[in-house]
Amino acid sequence: MQRTLEFPDLVTLIDERSAAFRTALAAAPTLDVTVPSCPEWTLFELARHLGEGRQAWAATVAAGPGATSKAPPGGPAAPHDREALTAWLASSTQLLIDALREAGPDRGCWTWWGDSQSPQNSAAVARHQLQEVAVHTYDAQLTVGEAQPLPVDVALDGVDDFLSTCCATTAAWPHEPATLDYHATEGRSWRVELSAAGARTGRAPADGAPATAAASGTAGELVLLFYGRIPLDALKLQGDTRVFDQIIAWDPSL
Repeated sequence: MQRTLEFPDLVTLIDERSAAFRTALAAAPTLDVTVPSCPEWTLFELARHLGEGRQAWAATVAAGPGATSKAPPGGPAAPHDREALTAWLASSTQLLIDALREAGPDRGCWTWWGDSQSPQNSAAVARHQLQEVAVHTYDAQLTVGEAQPLPVDVALDGVDDFLSTCCATTAAWPHEPATLDYHATEGRSWRVELSAAGARTGRAPADGAPATAAASGTAGELVLLFYGRIPLDALKLQGDTRVFDQIIAWDPSL
C-alpha cells in the first residue's frame, strides 16, 4: 500500500526531486538544448524558471496570510555557467525548504487557487510545489534522453493535487452535466463531477454508477497527461471521450 504524503514527506521529496533535476542538468551536452516537452524553452531557461519559481514561493510562504499577491523571486539571477547554475538551483530550493519548515503546514499564505478544494496554507503550497518540481525534473530528464517514471508516491499524490487544486472550481460547467473517472493502475481512482455548481473532485465510488467517461493508466501517466506532457490517447479511454476534450478546452475564468 502506498503511503499518504505528510508535510515532512513533501518537503523531503521537493529536495529529492530538485537534486534529480540537477543531475539531469549535469548530464546535458549543452544548456542551450531545447526541452522537447517545453519547446519554447532551452534547458537553461527551464532551470531559470525552476529556480526563480522556488524563490518566489519561498518569499510568498514567508510573507504569510497577509499577502495579497505572489511575491517576486527573492534571490540573485540565474548564472549561465553550469556549475554556478547548479549551485544557484540548490540554493533556490533551500530557500523554499527553509520557508516551508519555518512556516509549518497550517500557516496561511497567498495562493492562486482560492476557489478550489485545496486549502490556502503552507501544506498545500508544498504539495503543489512538489508536483511542479517533479514534472520539470521529468522535462529535464527527457531533454537529456534519461526520462524516468515519476516516483509512485509522488505521482499518486500528484493526481489528487491536480484534481483538487487545478481542476476543482465553483465556476459553472458550460456543458451537459458529466462525470469523469481517472483510474491509476496502482489501485486508486478519482471522480470529477461537472455541473452548474462547478467541478468537484473526490475518490471514485467502488460500486457506484459508471462515469460519463474514464481514463486509465499509471499515476505517473495521469500526472503527465494533466500537465500536457503526453497525449490523451496514451491512456486507456472509455465512455464519451468528448468530455475530456471539453474539460481540456475549458477555462473557468472566462
